[in-house]
Amino acid sequence: MFILFAVAAVLELSIFAIPFFWRWRKALAVICLFLSAFTTGIIATWRPNTLGVLFMLASLYRIGNLIRIYKGRMHERYLKRATSQTSLTLVVTQVVIAGAWWEWYQNPVNRQTLWLVIAAAQVIVATVFLASTIRRMRRTRPVLSEASHSLAQLPSITIAIPARNETDDLRQCLQSIIANDYPKFEVIVLDDCSQDKHTPEIIRSFAHDGVRFVQGEPPKDTWLPKNQAYDRLVQESNGEFILFCGVDVRFNPDTIRKIVEMMLSKQKDMMSILPLHVNGAVQDTSLVQAMRYWWELVPPRRMFNRPSVISSSWIIRRDALHKTGGFAAVTRSIVPEAYFAKKLIAYDGYSFVRSDQHLGLESVKAPVDQRDTAIRMRYPQLHRRPEQVYSATVLEAVFLVFPFIIAVAGFWLPINGVTHILALVSSVLLAAAYSIIAVATRVNSVLFSLIAFPIVVLLDILLLQKSMWQYEFSEVYWKGRNVCIPAMHVVPHLPKIK
Repeated sequence: MFILFAVAAVLELSIFAIPFFWRWRKALAVICLFLSAFTTGIIATWRPNTLGVLFMLASLYRIGNLIRIYKGRMHERYLKRATSQTSLTLVVTQVVIAGAWWEWYQNPVNRQTLWLVIAAAQVIVATVFLASTIRRMRRTRPVLSEASHSLAQLPSITIAIPARNETDDLRQCLQSIIANDYPKFEVIVLDDCSQDKHTPEIIRSFAHDGVRFVQGEPPKDTWLPKNQAYDRLVQESNGEFILFCGVDVRFNPDTIRKIVEMMLSKQKDMMSILPLHVNGAVQDTSLVQAMRYWWELVPPRRMFNRPSVISSSWIIRRDALHKTGGFAAVTRSIVPEAYFAKKLIAYDGYSFVRSDQHLGLESVKAPVDQRDTAIRMRYPQLHRRPEQVYSATVLEAVFLVFPFIIAVAGFWLPINGVTHILALVSSVLLAAAYSIIAVATRVNSVLFSLIAFPIVVLLDILLLQKSMWQYEFSEVYWKGRNVCIPAMHVVPHLPKIK
């Protein structure tokens, strides 16, 4: 059976290594798909254990990659590069798992010892996450400058908003902006080819308040519509700093001044501001937004050179934006602000701040929009690579979900007492880290946050799989446009005639 697995793996890798095989990739992909499914079924039932589950899960992602080859939705050069990376990584992963599995078969490991090692690793990870959370909450707290700058010292600000098919959220957002007390600002709203008359009417109704209307253009195939809108807003802007925000954001009258004062006092070229979450009656049970905030605030991201960012509100110095290449450098990026943050943090020019009641920046994004945003962002955040989705899924399950399962099951199953205690400790540490984030950002109440974490993680795993599936085999929409075409290098086709 392992020989048959090796044959399937070699044939799959040969599709990319041999030009003749690449020309027949669809037929070979079907053959490899059936071979992979057959060998996986045999191997997984040979000696069922944890390694078998990991092996089988990797096979499922390999099968998904073969389907990518067969469907051929992407431009050929990108398709070959993307699928070859995935195939090689997953095949190597399965070889390593199979080797460990065989070694386990030859020299069985005591299950109690194995569970003890896993539980100890879970405690270490949970401790690191809680320590990182406490440190990040302290470092991201907005430190408002007591010494105010004079009018001459304050830079001019452009508040730039892309809008398409908007509701009254746009009106409320603009009302909160024009009520601010900052002395040197302009507001530009780009109507990104809205399919209704409501959006341009809302924008034009604020003309007497100084809000400037800009008519957008149809997006190019090589640009994400939002990034093209951002680029046009930059061209139309006059401010020394540009503040980009979504229509779901609300400002207090002094919020913009406080943001600028913080940037000047910290001598930063860019800053992202994580808003407080406000969502009416369902405020205490928000699940999707909670996990998004978790990923930005809990892991020690600086260790991996992945600075935290938030797309709902971020401000950047015009010169710094141009120095990093502007939006022309991120035409296909779902999270363009992450690119600029990574460039600027290299010389400590970037800062991530979370709002509080004093800063007064809030978000009113509805649950359905939170879900759509998660689907739109989760797969691109993992570089649109199925092998990274596989790794993230396994790690989330092992370190964020299993501690709770072991902690509960330990009361009935014959699990070592020390293992059970370690699982309980991990669960408490993880729940504490989550509760700190959820309560501070107002996505959950204290009581709900203490019991919701495993549910939130499972939902995050499901949304990640859904995001990958829709990007690879279906469509992902933002404001009525399919962003798969530029993000995934998908070859656009005319709609079918009904």
